[in-house]
Amino acid sequence: MIKKALAFITIGVIAVAAYIFYGQDAVATEVALYKNPQCGCCESYADYLRKNGFTVTVKPTHDLVPMSKKAGIPEDFQGCHLAFIDDYVVSGHVPIDTVKNLLSEKPDVKGVTLPGMPTGSPGMGGPKTGPFTIYQIGDEQPTIYTTE
Repeated sequence: MIKKALAFITIGVIAVAAYIFYGQDAVATEVALYKNPQCGCCESYADYLRKNGFTVTVKPTHDLVPMSKKAGIPEDFQGCHLAFIDDYVVSGHVPIDTVKNLLSEKPDVKGVTLPGMPTGSPGMGGPKTGPFTIYQIGDEQPTIYTTE
């Protein structure tokens, strides 16, 4: 009887510890992802975010360029889709580690962007051919946020 009670207590302690240490990641963060209606790689990126714990609503639009400009992303730094996560904008196929760092570090920026559609990036096919340079978007010209 005592062994059973200790087993239940141990399981309870483990569950509480897991909630304390991992509970924040267990709560899905809402994402609104805007994409061209015909773009399949953007759907793949939405699935990638879902697999990493985000709740994603895909919103087809033909207004990505003006939306990106309004978000502060210069035309030559825009990705093929635009996601709004918490108080940030994420443009393009940004790897999940960068997205999670952005959300946990909470830098004073508008967001991040991985311009274009690099081969091997999340949601894109093919092998990764080199490091991805991800830029931070602020009030000035974009600067390097990280290389992954």
